[in-house]
Amino acid sequence: MKALVLAGGSGTRLRPITHTSSKQLVPVANKPVLFHGLEAIASAGITEVGVVVGGTAAEIEAAVGDGSAFGLDITYIRQSAPLGLAHAVLIARSFLGADDFVMYLGDNFVLDGITDVVDSFRKDPCDALLLLTRVPDPTAFGVAETDGHGNVLGLEEKPRYPRSDLAVAGVYLFTPAVHEAVRAIRPSGRGELEITDALQWMIEGRLTVRSTIISGYWKDTGNVTDMLEVNRTLLERLQPRVDGFVDEESEIVGRVRIEAGAEVRRSRIVGPAIIGAGSVVTDSYVGPATSVAENCCITGSEIEFSIVLRDSSFDGVGRVQASLVGRNVQVTLAPGLPGTHCLVIGDHGQVQISSWPSPARTPGHTAQGPYR
Repeated sequence: MKALVLAGGSGTRLRPITHTSSKQLVPVANKPVLFHGLEAIASAGITEVGVVVGGTAAEIEAAVGDGSAFGLDITYIRQSAPLGLAHAVLIARSFLGADDFVMYLGDNFVLDGITDVVDSFRKDPCDALLLLTRVPDPTAFGVAETDGHGNVLGLEEKPRYPRSDLAVAGVYLFTPAVHEAVRAIRPSGRGELEITDALQWMIEGRLTVRSTIISGYWKDTGNVTDMLEVNRTLLERLQPRVDGFVDEESEIVGRVRIEAGAEVRRSRIVGPAIIGAGSVVTDSYVGPATSVAENCCITGSEIEFSIVLRDSSFDGVGRVQASLVGRNVQVTLAPGLPGTHCLVIGDHGQVQISSWPSPARTPGHTAQGPYR
């Protein structure tokens, strides 16, 4: 069995972060989303992986390399434009050959991996097997209608009036039968070759299309809210460890990882949280569900439930929460009224925030006061 990983999307829902960075490389718990998917594929015993790339190909190839770091042998497949999931299968035909394969969307996250579903497919193969999950708003997804025994009766892409609450979860398993299906369909109204149309063609042709409902945690990390939620979920599984430096005036509470080369001085870190290698936190408070990437500088500031990408800095900033902050961002204090700030800042941005001086600016205090 092979794997086909789709990493060519433009990430419009994560603008402005994705103006300058691939959405699949935005980190959760300080590891790119794409890496979590590649590790799940390797854990399922699959080694031959085709990665479909588009406009961010150079960045993805630089990050992933030949796949050896994951125990994989990776072949890159160029897609000229995001023309649909079925189009990705179409252009990967020579790589996939006559093998069964799993197709994995590179911005999706399945907490407990795909090993069980891959093993099930190997033992009891069908023409296609879909992972489904129940969602509150199916109109944003491909939606499946089943017969109650796991057989898929029909599929629709982002329907206005969904027939069920079962969304296709971004992981598909196929036999070579799918290749005829993707050749047979025509572009949808969106101008894309939809994988749901290919699957519907298979169903109408009396091929066997089955499903399994994910019992664990799944997210499409295509927007900021879901990215932060995945980050929180991963951090809750974090094994606490201090490999960097923490001075005696600082307090570390709960599941916190301080990576090698990081420094924490006169600050309070409340987990689950991670402070990346080379980052320095001084006179500050870093609260739950926060990932600070490598080489960041947080001084006299408060931040929680956020993701901060590498080489960024906060200086004298009051409460920041529910924020996704890009690379090389500078956030500084500006005169004005205090408040809670929610930010989505692109790479190399510079932001001034109005706030009263933080208590963390006073020697001997953290951003939360004297360890209150």
